[in-house]
Amino acid sequence: MTLTLVKAWNAAKDRLKNVQIDQPAIDARLLLEVAADVTRTDIITDPYRVLTEAQMATLDDFLNRRARREPVSHIIGRKGFWKILLQVNKHVLTPRPETEVIVDEVLKAFPEQMPFNMLDLGVGSGTILLAVLAERPAAKGLGVDVSEEALAVARENAANLDLAGRTALLRGDWTNGLGDDSFDLVVSNPPYIATEVIDTLEPEVRDHEPRLALDGGPDGLDAYRVLAGEILRVLKPGAMFAVEIGYDQSQAVEDLFRQAGAQDVRTIKDLSVNDRVVTGTK
Repeated sequence: MTLTLVKAWNAAKDRLKNVQIDQPAIDARLLLEVAADVTRTDIITDPYRVLTEAQMATLDDFLNRRARREPVSHIIGRKGFWKILLQVNKHVLTPRPETEVIVDEVLKAFPEQMPFNMLDLGVGSGTILLAVLAERPAAKGLGVDVSEEALAVARENAANLDLAGRTALLRGDWTNGLGDDSFDLVVSNPPYIATEVIDTLEPEVRDHEPRLALDGGPDGLDAYRVLAGEILRVLKPGAMFAVEIGYDQSQAVEDLFRQAGAQDVRTIKDLSVNDRVVTGTK
């Protein structure tokens, strides 16, 4: 059976819709683009291009995996974030639009040609660190993660984005071994989901995201209890921090940073009008 791009897309959409996948049209298009080695423009301008047998087999495999609720980003191995494209796999969190709030706040605070030294704690795939460095050519950054597998992904992304020369990556436990007053900026998207909540999450997250990057302890706040004091320790006087939080954690996280001595502490909402980032200064 011959299958054209438009027929393949429509069939894939229907197949994903039948198993209650959210946004089946978008997922089907993304999977088709990779399986058939085409772009979105190709699908629109050359809809009757015929897929090869190998491409059809690859698409079928992709759709089977998506039907089992494997994230699209894991299937195709990449995810867009801010203005960059990142390689991702099962060892790192899939970048989410909500995290762009941190990038937006950082770029507002640091003019384009301003040199600064930033630290990303729990760097994962390099999401925040590399998005900022891509926009700020005078900046340098250090990313720390406890997972060597995550650091391998971040290294690949830094190299792909031509940012390896301004990016250092270190395996470590948060700020252990880092000197006082070392950074102009510290960012973090730590694990913040309460342990008992994880098993109630959608299968794409519960079954496929690294639990190490999700589990924030009994109340979701374990990481912040460590980070509040440690972030302020490694920040230079007057320097800025920004950490992602869960939608219901604003007051608790703000209190932890104020108790540690932070100034100008406030919470920023995401585009869904949920509390998303706590920021402040030393």
